[in-house]
Amino acid sequence: MQLTQQLMLAAEEQQNPLIPPGPELVIGLVTFAIVFFFLSKKLLPNINKVLEERRAAIEGGIEEADAMKVEAQSVLEQYKAQLAEARHEAARLRQEAQEQGAALIAEMRAEGQRQREEIIAAGHAQIEADRKAASQTLRQDVGRLATELAGKLVGESLEDHARQSRVIDRFLDELEEKAEAAR
Repeated sequence: MQLTQQLMLAAEEQQNPLIPPGPELVIGLVTFAIVFFFLSKKLLPNINKVLEERRAAIEGGIEEADAMKVEAQSVLEQYKAQLAEARHEAARLRQEAQEQGAALIAEMRAEGQRQREEIIAAGHAQIEADRKAASQTLRQDVGRLATELAGKLVGESLEDHARQSRVIDRFLDELEEKAEAAR
């Protein structure tokens, strides 16, 4: 018995505490195989299915984001084109307004010049008419005064109108000739 005890003691001393005894190892392997089989047949397909759905959703989301990015870029380009067109149209309208304004100013200046010339012409015509009227009135007054003076000098009446007119006209014509010669 002593020998058996010694062998057992020696066996216990040689046995590594990390390595389980044989029957426990077999039971552990069988249990592991059962759990592995259960996991591989039931749980692993469900996990793979969920992972595949997530991957598809992520890829679909990326593709959708790329498509939205392309669409947003095209919309941005359209807006930029519309903005450039609107700016061009605004510049064209501004240019037209400036041209119309310049034409309107030129037209108003021409109208003002025409009215000014009409006013000046009317003024000259009025002055000429007033000058003629004043000249006529002056001729009559000078003729009447000259006739009265001549009648007083001569001592007889010079009331004959035809003679008066000829004398007055001759006298005034001589005065005008002298005034023109002096100029």
